[in-house]
Amino acid sequence: MKIQEEIRLGNIQLVWSYILDYENSKNLFRERKEQIKIWMKYAELNIQENAEIIGSAYTLNQKGFQKLDSLHIACAIFMKCDYFLTTDDSILKKAELLDEIHIDDPIGFIKEVLS
Repeated sequence: MKIQEEIRLGNIQLVWSYILDYENSKNLFRERKEQIKIWMKYAELNIQENAEIIGSAYTLNQKGFQKLDSLHIACAIFMKCDYFLTTDDSILKKAELLDEIHIDDPIGFIKEVLS
């Protein structure tokens, strides 16, 4: 909730991507899907697929990240985001494989950046 508040206040920039739209379109829970969709209006940037992202995602996949996770992370790297936040343990365990972006969970981010 703290991160969401900071985004709404404009203190943290949210970046959106086509892969978020794709995954949300597959969400079986209508209410959850609508709640996620609302966050797009707070995004500072909305990135579309391009060759650089696809190439980066392929490299990430070769490092052991799942395909969709690779696309999410590649979008964040392409947009030069400082952080990629996730609660996915498989991504967090591989975070040290990347120098291009800091991967953290929301609690770690709050402790490091917002406190």
